[in-house]
Amino acid sequence: MNFSAADHGFMARALQLAQRGLFTTTPNPRVGCVLVRDGRIVGEGWHEKAGMPHAEAAALTAIVGAGGTAKGATAYVTLEPCSHFGRTPPCVDALIEAGVVRVVAAMPDPNPLVAGQGLAKLAAAGIAVASGLLAAEAHELNIGFVSRMTRGRPWLRLKVAASLDGKTALNNGVSQWITGPAARRDAHIWRARSCAVLTGIGTVKDDNPRLTVREVPTTRQPLRVVIDSRLETPLDAAVLEGGNVLIAAAQDNDRAADLRARGAEIVILPNAQGKVELAYLLQELGRRGINEVLAEAGTRLNGSLLREGCVDELLIYQAPILLGDAARGMFGLAEITDLAGARRLNIIERRVVGADCRIRARLA
Repeated sequence: MNFSAADHGFMARALQLAQRGLFTTTPNPRVGCVLVRDGRIVGEGWHEKAGMPHAEAAALTAIVGAGGTAKGATAYVTLEPCSHFGRTPPCVDALIEAGVVRVVAAMPDPNPLVAGQGLAKLAAAGIAVASGLLAAEAHELNIGFVSRMTRGRPWLRLKVAASLDGKTALNNGVSQWITGPAARRDAHIWRARSCAVLTGIGTVKDDNPRLTVREVPTTRQPLRVVIDSRLETPLDAAVLEGGNVLIAAAQDNDRAADLRARGAEIVILPNAQGKVELAYLLQELGRRGINEVLAEAGTRLNGSLLREGCVDELLIYQAPILLGDAARGMFGLAEITDLAGARRLNIIERRVVGADCRIRARLA
């Protein structure tokens, strides 16, 4: 379908509004809505968090609050309007009742409870419908939600801070700080948009991280997930402070009760080797409504996540320093003897962040 320049502009505005929910909407998608009549915006809104009005309802409320009406308007929405009752009523019913005459959705809703039914119900009510406008941008904004709806597991970004020669820590484990303050603040933005931050017991022991968002304002802290096969997490570990911690283990033992007393939830997900089954962990996180996971781990867990097909995207910060051969690398992967066996990546973004460089890449 051909869309006009005005259509593009109004949908771009809807996407800007959707971005406002970047840190808060989980487990729901980030959605924005713009209502247009006679070529001008008469109402707009976005979904802020679960349980609050969806973007369409917020935009309709804004019109009413301004003493206007949506009758005869076009609704530009970044995701197909919902057609089912959840925590809030169906948005399609509100749009029909308001008298809109056209609805343009950036993309269909991958939620099986919607999946085209929203647009179909609008069309059955005599409303002109279209989709596909700025679909790639809308998909990217909700890539974790789409992953959970279509694969039953969250989108996993693996964040690495490394030297120019690909080293993440000295041989003695020292790694703070390889990258500069601008890169660390940027990484906290990715933490803030994530539903969960994941690490391994090695990182807990070596660095004692909190894994909280501190460098950017946020009203929601992500779930902190520690992969700890033998439940070795120290009881005074910073990651346990304040609760909101999930420990994935391969076995229960005497320390479980003490860790639970410190506020940790423990799930037992063993594999045949006595380690945590990472694929099962991702499925468990998906079941809990986790859309995006940011992994911040060490060489061994990074390698395991890659080997077991758990990584969707790499977020690599490279500092203009050299640490030498003895330092620890990014990924604990087996040696290959033929370049045909190399893991191929598609670089989707390069950006200078302070004195460092940020690279985003996805598996080819």
